[in-house]
Amino acid sequence: MTDTLCSRLLELIQEVPDTFGWLSSRWTTELLSRQVNEEFGSQIHASTIRRLLPKMGVKWKRASPTLCIQDKEKSCKMKEINKALASANAQHPVFYVDEADVDLNPRIGSCWSLKGKQTRIPTPGKNQKNYLAGALNATTGRVLWVEWERKNSFLFLRLMAELRKRYRQAKTIRLIADNYVIHKSGITKTFLEHNTKFQLLFQPVYHPWVNRIELVWKQLHDTVTRNHRHSTMKTLMEDVRMFMDNVSPFPGSMVQQRKG
Repeated sequence: MTDTLCSRLLELIQEVPDTFGWLSSRWTTELLSRQVNEEFGSQIHASTIRRLLPKMGVKWKRASPTLCIQDKEKSCKMKEINKALASANAQHPVFYVDEADVDLNPRIGSCWSLKGKQTRIPTPGKNQKNYLAGALNATTGRVLWVEWERKNSFLFLRLMAELRKRYRQAKTIRLIADNYVIHKSGITKTFLEHNTKFQLLFQPVYHPWVNRIELVWKQLHDTVTRNHRHSTMKTLMEDVRMFMDNVSPFPGSMVQQRKG
């Protein structure tokens, strides 16, 4: 097993067998041995490669799916978003906007547990839901939010009405949003026609990382809703409201604090 052959193995596992004419969607150690033996004229057994790969930092593990769908308008959308962010100021604020689900049934996640014991999280069984809509100021980090019992156009309208009230002096209010249906509904379009200071900038399809308020929702779930032990939506929402009231400016504020 020479250094050259080891380097070749690392190159091969980053390709697909079909590239080399094999009728297989993934490499096995048997297939790798056949390929390197053909290339190097060697007689290396598959078991040798099976022992070698872990020593080279290669593991047999589950692959992750990746969407190949491309937004044909991506470059145009990103150009508009970057232009808005570059010119953002008090007169022309820019906000990342999105909605979040709050479930009474806790989101299950990792936590510290005693060795040999798995932490058990009680669940109410019958789920209840509440919804938040939030706006993260791209310049100041201030988070403005509203809540509603349904995830519909009225939730989004409540958020825009709150923005209009809080930012009366602004000449324009630009919102970076995803392509969810409530952002494009007839009710939303009617509101925008009568409130011309608002401008919606839609992020590219399947690009959630463009919208920075997703980080706020992640911190909300990591801090409050994951592994929670609330038996009623009332007490859960009390913690959610406390988090949202203390998350500004984001990031950097101390949201993990004592109650009371």
